Amino acid sequence: MINNDTFQRFLFEELQIRGEWVRLGNSFQEATHALNYPLAIKSLLGQTIAASILLTGTLKFAGRLSIHARGQGPVSLLMAETTNRRHFRALAKWEGDIQPDLDLKGLLGDAQLAITIDPDKGARYQGIVPMEKDNITECLEHYFELSEQLDTHLLLGANDHACYGLLLQKLPDYRKIEDQDAWNRVVHLAKTMKHDELLNADNETLVTRLFHQEQVILYPSEPVAFECTCSEERSLSAIHSLGEEEALGILEQEAVIAMDCQFCGAAYRFSRSDIQKLFSLDPIQ
Repeated sequence: MINNDTFQRFLFEELQIRGEWVRLGNSFQEATHALNYPLAIKSLLGQTIAASILLTGTLKFAGRLSIHARGQGPVSLLMAETTNRRHFRALAKWEGDIQPDLDLKGLLGDAQLAITIDPDKGARYQGIVPMEKDNITECLEHYFELSEQLDTHLLLGANDHACYGLLLQKLPDYRKIEDQDAWNRVVHLAKTMKHDELLNADNETLVTRLFHQEQVILYPSEPVAFECTCSEERSLSAIHSLGEEEALGILEQEAVIAMDCQFCGAAYRFSRSDIQKLFSLDPIQ
């Protein structure tokens, strides 16, 4: 049975190479059901989600990591955000009809990719690279090359039902080992897996099948879940920031103030009595 919605680390101890694997099924559907994404966008969004989860594997503190792409093409925004607890959310915005065979350039046009690390405590970090490669996998590998200066190999994929990601990365002490062909060998083995096989592979089976000739330490798998941060309280806080006059002005035109979450599809509706009560209370913090 395929182990859906899990993240797992592994280590080639003698080769100074680390790895991570993630596969999402149910949580991917939860994250994308609110919007009727065209297949090309859903696939790209799935790859971005998988990448954001893989990149949180290096976080050693409470916080979140996000991948944002802003483009000039039909897709104006692509984003995925994951916390250190492997809870994620994601969103894409687009206009017009999207053909299923559109590639990265056709979807985003001229675009930039931003990776942001936002600790709960401490300074925020952001790295930005132009999206000049053929796919998001190569764009992220380019980011690693520029920012961390560590050789990194990624395999990302998605279809209408699931997404996956595999990350391989040299550790700083790789240069000290005798087997300097190890990196090329491990990457070559990873490339032998086909897209359909990766979509349907169980974590442990994948690692043991691919790298059965290497000594691999497989760490316990961790659950991954979709989690939206929207709430009625947050919606009321947003309305409060408008001010009472503007909020009541909206109700002169509309029966209720409607706020719909783009991430999960939750619908919040606030009547005149709700708004009057809101502003009769102490300001929301």
